[in-house]
Amino acid sequence: MSMAGKRKRSCDATRKSEHSSPIADTQGTELGQLYIARGAPSFFGNSYFGHQVAARMIQESAPDLPPMSLLSSKDSLQSFRNDSGPFSQVWDLLGLLPRNKVTVDRLIEKFLTEINWAIDTVHPETFRSQFAEFWGRKFGFDEIAGVDLRWLALLFIILAFSVLLDSPTTSSPEKRKESEEASLRFYWAARRAIVISPSFHGESLDLVRAGLMVTRYLLYTRQVAESWLTISFAMRMAQAQGMHIDGEKWGLSRKATETRRRLWSNLYLLDKTIALALGRPYAISDHMCLIKAPENVWLDGLTDEESSIATAHGLSYPTMSTATLLGSDLGKIAGEIQDRCFGLYPASYDMVIEMDNKLVAWKDKLPPYFAVEDPELSLDESHTFLPWHRLYLHSTFHFARITLHRPYLLRESITNRFSLSHEACISSASSDLKIRLQSLNYGTSENMRWALGTHNMFNSAFILGIIAVRRPIAPQTAAILNDLEEYCERLRKDVWLNEFGLAEVKVVELCIIRTTGFAQATDQPGDQAPMSPPEVLPDFMAQERERNPMMSTVTNIESIAAGASSIHPPDSSPDMMWPAVWEDQNFAFPQAADLETWEQMISEIAYHT
Repeated sequence: MSMAGKRKRSCDATRKSEHSSPIADTQGTELGQLYIARGAPSFFGNSYFGHQVAARMIQESAPDLPPMSLLSSKDSLQSFRNDSGPFSQVWDLLGLLPRNKVTVDRLIEKFLTEINWAIDTVHPETFRSQFAEFWGRKFGFDEIAGVDLRWLALLFIILAFSVLLDSPTTSSPEKRKESEEASLRFYWAARRAIVISPSFHGESLDLVRAGLMVTRYLLYTRQVAESWLTISFAMRMAQAQGMHIDGEKWGLSRKATETRRRLWSNLYLLDKTIALALGRPYAISDHMCLIKAPENVWLDGLTDEESSIATAHGLSYPTMSTATLLGSDLGKIAGEIQDRCFGLYPASYDMVIEMDNKLVAWKDKLPPYFAVEDPELSLDESHTFLPWHRLYLHSTFHFARITLHRPYLLRESITNRFSLSHEACISSASSDLKIRLQSLNYGTSENMRWALGTHNMFNSAFILGIIAVRRPIAPQTAAILNDLEEYCERLRKDVWLNEFGLAEVKVVELCIIRTTGFAQATDQPGDQAPMSPPEVLPDFMAQERERNPMMSTVTNIESIAAGASSIHPPDSSPDMMWPAVWEDQNFAFPQAADLETWEQMISEIAYHT
């Protein structure tokens, strides 16, 4: 049998395993139908009326557009020779892979042994066999059409992570820079393969996995705004194959159903949390989904027959699915927070309290080994994934609670009505900062595992910095400043710190400088002249302008120091005042890189202190 024939048989077997569809052309649910398109099941809702529906109405089989992988060798060769043809794109992508199989094998094993088990990306044995088949193909024009771009996209994004893992923190700066550049090449190759693969094949689980990992890569590199686009694209690819409808309704095996549930739950949590972090719409409408949460059972190492009789565990017994199950519930609360508290109409504080009660109820339901306060650690040694899954859940909980209460953080009430928000923000921000300080001791692989969750969607140090600026002489402020200074110092020593992380450090340092300067000024005797601005605060912004000439020269640190004695806040006028952040429920923090806006906002907060 030819290599193309073997590949077609393998692809058919894979599709049968993933979808296990008992029907030939279509299968329906309350929300729509699955039709075969480009060799893979494709979902269309009840409003759809295309040639498949028309053919079904007259009880005829619908014509199908075959995958490009089934084109003849002549068509493949002709398309390859044409620079504008689709197969030239495949050839370009293949040229980005390392030539040495030993190198690729090592990189794949790096990912599978150090990262994969913590974030449930691929089934290791299946991925290894797919890679062996891919590398063992014939090299020639007739085999270009047989390359599955959906799987190739997944390979590229795994290599993007692995090449960073292959460069430890002890590497030279030149070696680290080389690793970063190689990682970016693989990352862009993955995105390119994702975009063009629908021209060759129908959707698949591998394509969704690739989109999910591209999103995690952006979170790891602190590009949260761009991750909103990629998670939406991954979600669309999942919906296109009917993953928003439970596998039981499609007649899938229990193992295939659980695999899809876990993948959907991971997408769901990231979609809801990224949207909440940015204040942008999420991609998933719950009322258009018929999906169940994953069961607390791990079936990946079992056959379909063994999976069908496996018993799900209670939450008292941890499995690699437990965090996904609990995270799905937390994602629903995050989506509800955005709908009810950050929608078109201002939410009442009673609504905020109601949503906080839901978060606390979720926290109280956690099993002891995932408890937010004083978790049970006795199972960590036997279940190595538990510490990381615990961190993912805790970080997401703190993120959701801080986001919910942040608009009320600086509001005052004679009846202490907003005390819940004050306490919730300080409690969650302090707990999260403690986790972040611990994470700065991690090596490369541990740091990557940690940063693939919601860690980089928000920064609890911002919250604590704002609290310190607002209450510079409060009893806890000195302790807050000590922790923030330690955080900034250790983060600046992080060899993998990029420009996004550095921008966050500068914002926190700006809060420290402003608070320290105010405290020094208030310690002076009443009849003593105020200290000059350079004595009160170092010229932090001037230093930043030397590094970045594009920054405006209007705003400077002297204006911050003098702000307390002026009638109006720095850089403001009676005609245009900066909005008081504690009076505007819909106010959102600026991007970390927008240092001048942060300076103005911090000055405004300090002015009203």
